[in-house]
Amino acid sequence: MPAPRIPPIQCLLTFEALARLRSVTQAADELCVTPSAVSHRIRQLEEQLGVKLFGRADFSLTTEGSEYLAQVREALACLLRFPSRGTAPGRRKLRLAVTPTFARSILMPRLRQFAEAYPEIDLTLQVSIPLLDVVAEDADLTIRFGTGRYQDVEFTCILKDEVTPLASPAFVREHGPFDKPEDLEGVPLLRSPLEPWRTWFAAHHLDWPEPTDGSQFNDIGLMCDGAAAGMGVALVRLKLGAPWLDNGTLVRLYPHTVPSPHAHYLCWRAGAMERWECATFAGWLRQVLA
Repeated sequence: MPAPRIPPIQCLLTFEALARLRSVTQAADELCVTPSAVSHRIRQLEEQLGVKLFGRADFSLTTEGSEYLAQVREALACLLRFPSRGTAPGRRKLRLAVTPTFARSILMPRLRQFAEAYPEIDLTLQVSIPLLDVVAEDADLTIRFGTGRYQDVEFTCILKDEVTPLASPAFVREHGPFDKPEDLEGVPLLRSPLEPWRTWFAAHHLDWPEPTDGSQFNDIGLMCDGAAAGMGVALVRLKLGAPWLDNGTLVRLYPHTVPSPHAHYLCWRAGAMERWECATFAGWLRQVLA
């Protein structure tokens, strides 16, 4: 009697991803393959096993699929245990370098979801400096902020945003009203190389030079704190500024926004996405930011 064949590891990884995400497209993105490759691998696995793993178009599992998924996850966890001798059995370490305000405003409010969904992954966060790509130590994945022209790594855009001037309510009462963009003339403008004012000026046909006087910040979060303290008007991306807007320490001066010329990118070195923990975090991050 011939020995039973073990299914290809790529088929097992694809089955686990599709069962978890319930989307061929999302599973393909996480595994860095095409949707047709996902479908082919599932068909190959079902043919080899002789059972249907998914029952309906929403990719809910059959009884056999649910039972097999538990075995697959246990087997994959066993494969992950070596050579991580320095960690608890079955655990994986993932080092992520992330810009400060993105971490505080975007990542931290959602990170508990990741920890609950993937308790076997120990995530280490490191601070990176936007635009300069400086990190505390070597990282598996890096979230960069910039134009997306990176020659040394593979990358994908994860977050675009729009900018608009923000200030504290007290500052608006003292220096307002701000009915039109020209009302910013003569008002203290907070500066940052991460978000130049020329983006806002050009969109509103203001032939003004980039400000050269006043307080300057190399971190958007610090600039938001400065604006909340009444130091001036800050040009801030709305998604990053959400915590200050939500708690009322900053308010919008104008209802309209302008697309930021920069965006956040998830970056990795060639081969990193072959590691399960890297591909898993990348897929999760794309999903929660979609």
